[in-house]
Amino acid sequence: MTGRPTLAVSASDPTPPYEQVRRQLADLISSGVLAHGDRLPALRQLAGDLGLAVGTVARAYRELEAAGLVVSRRGGGTRVADRPSRPPGGEHDEADLHRAAEEYVWRARAAGADRPAIVAALHRVLDSLP
Repeated sequence: MTGRPTLAVSASDPTPPYEQVRRQLADLISSGVLAHGDRLPALRQLAGDLGLAVGTVARAYRELEAAGLVVSRRGGGTRVADRPSRPPGGEHDEADLHRAAEEYVWRARAAGADRPAIVAALHRVLDSLP
């Protein structure tokens, strides 16, 4: 990722660090900044650069691989996959849905909302959209 945008993790963001890393990398891949075959930094390198534990970066990479965005090979590093895999027919991706819900809950809790308020807000949004 030399010469590429820098990743950053914000301690003030209620989103867990692994999710901040995952989201930034997914955005770079989906926008084409990181193209097919581009190599991601080594786990230890990125963890050191961001001041994170290696396991935190490893989790972000595992989730990117599970989403079909990257491919990891022992000795070959982690590279952007040929084509990001998406379920056919526009179906939702369960992992993406889970991450979006998790991020919503983290942000709502950081704002001081309790479980009933979080669920009520979600119902209001679902009822207001087509």
